This record gives sequence, C-alpha cells and structure tokens, in this order.
Amino acid sequence: MAQTRTEDYRLDDGRALRLTYAEPDGVTRGGLVVLHEARGITETVTAMAARLAGEGWLTVVPHLYPGEAGSAEIGHDEARDKVSGLSGDSVLAATDIAFAWLAAHGLTSDRIGVIGFELGGTVAMVVGARRDIAAAVTVSGGGILEPLSDGLPALVEVAGDLRVPWLGLYRDDIDADQGAEVEKLREAAGTAKIATDVVRYRAEPDAPEAWARALNWLDAHLR
Repeated sequence: MAQTRTEDYRLDDGRALRLTYAEPDGVTRGGLVVLHEARGITETVTAMAARLAGEGWLTVVPHLYPGEAGSAEIGHDEARDKVSGLSGDSVLAATDIAFAWLAAHGLTSDRIGVIGFELGGTVAMVVGARRDIAAAVTVSGGGILEPLSDGLPALVEVAGDLRVPWLGLYRDDIDADQGAEVEKLREAAGTAKIATDVVRYRAEPDAPEAWARALNWLDAHLR
C-alpha cells in the first residue's frame, strides 16, 4: 500500500496549508482531493488516501482545521468545536490550495476530483457547487437539511448549484428520518444541470459496493 506523507505547502502568493498526500507507484490516472472526517485525519482517512493512490490516483488531504496541529486526529468533543468554526469560505480556501498542489504536479482541472467521508463528504458537495473540476463524491455527508455549522450551507441549499458530476453514497441501514433526508437531497440534486446520483449502499465491512461505485464514478468523469 502507498505511504502517506505530510508537508506544509506554501504558494507563491503566500497562502499556506498543511497537506497529507500519497503518490501512486506507476502512471498517475488523475488527482483526488480527499476530504477528512470531523475527527480529522484518522487512520480511516489515511487508509483511504493510500488505497486510492494504490489505484493510480495522486491523492492529497488538505488540513481543514487551522492551527499548529492542523487536522491531526482529535476526539469527538473537540471535533464538534472544530466543525463549528468552519465556513464555506474556509473549506474552499483549503481545497483551492490542494488543487494548486495537484496542478503543480501537472494535473489539469479535468483530471481532478474530490471525495470525502462524513464532514468531508459535506465539504465535497460544497466544493462541487462552487468549483470547476471533474467530479465529486460524497460518502455519508451530514448537514443535509440543517448545516453542520453556522458558516456552512445545508446540502439541500447547494445541491441545485452543482457544477460537477456528483455522486452521493449513503448506507442502507440509516433510520427512517435520515433516509427521508437523503431522499430530499436526491430531489434537490436532481435539479442541477449536471449528472448526479444518490445511492444507498449495503452496510458491510470495508463497504465494497460503495468503494466500487465511487471508483466507477471517478473513472467515468476524470479524463
């Protein structure tokens, strides 16, 4: 499996951010910005970045949380405080630096996508509604009807503005209320002038169905 590394990356204009990344061993198929969960860059997130690199993608995880520690793994209570401080502008600024890092590695916007889990899945949709890249994938993104923080939009508010092909993946064992929210998100995304899909996947170890669907979506839209 590919190894992940972390560096502080600075652009010529002075913008800087801590990034965690993984590089493929062979030919690079494209670039993916992997967006972390509320608890930061956990083992699950680094494993996802490494696994995607193993599939041939150059992956980079922007640290969405400010401060010296960046998005180092934290507990649930601290995570709630960190999430409350996020805004649409702050997450877009972080992902823009990650896009610039991928561009510096020779990747154009039509070969760049975003994928995120939980909080990262929410951010992936926000990015997909505001930036011109190739594709976005949301896995179990929250904040569908009520925003995760005062600075982030509810997903149903931005779904119709999607500018990139977007796939939403949600477990099939969520409760009825959550399921109803996912259906409202499906309806909202269906009004976008771009390809969208929402899939309820089987809740199994390692979620093989979700993984396969995500890879297929990326393969179809990153050229």
